[in-house]
Amino acid sequence: MKVRWLRRGCVRLLALAGLSLLAFAVYVAFTWPDVGALAQRDPASTAFIDRYRAACRARGQPDGVAWVWLPYERIAPELKRAVLVGEDIGFFAHRGFDTAEIRHALAEAWQEKSFPRGASTLTQQTAKNLWLSPSVDPLRKLREALLTRELEKKLGKRRILEIYLNVAEFGPGVYGAEAAAQRYFGKRASDLGATEAAQLAAGLPRPSRWHPGCKSRTYERRVQRLLRRMQQAEFLKREI
Repeated sequence: MKVRWLRRGCVRLLALAGLSLLAFAVYVAFTWPDVGALAQRDPASTAFIDRYRAACRARGQPDGVAWVWLPYERIAPELKRAVLVGEDIGFFAHRGFDTAEIRHALAEAWQEKSFPRGASTLTQQTAKNLWLSPSVDPLRKLREALLTRELEKKLGKRRILEIYLNVAEFGPGVYGAEAAAQRYFGKRASDLGATEAAQLAAGLPRPSRWHPGCKSRTYERRVQRLLRRMQQAEFLKREI
């Protein structure tokens, strides 16, 4: 009798799990973004911007953000190089995932007692910023992986980098290179120098706390590391 009851319970659990997976599959199918459209059209918003605005409204605060889209060629090469050496130096060589670089970044972070750099590729970060959430839920990570594959398949590398530089958070409510350059330095993103670019790129892992003007020794050390890496990564000039 007890065995029969256990069997029925297992069957019910399997049926419930199957229904849950089916419901999730239907939800994903109806909410899946048109990745290919980004080849010609800039996003009207992002999941992270929408989340920031919703949080502001929940606190009874204005929900405006600083966000100005800028074409790829009008973003300073120094900022592109700073972001690449800080977040994903192998960006132009991989197809969306770089497990070797992730292992290296984690080992380096352990040695330097600092926040890991490049824990995700720029393509993965772009997928997350555009459509997902900061959570580490396995289903969310699965969607990120699938969207990363689509971005790499349907967009060119420079277009992916252009989108990333325009949607990345550079401080509370500050999104994209142009808004960040104007907010922190009073200039256009096209006019950023190497040090300014390193200051912006250094804050990407923790934009709510790290940005130009913040008082953090860890952040300042990261700025200096990025400047050294930028000098060493001359080969990136050919790619960007």
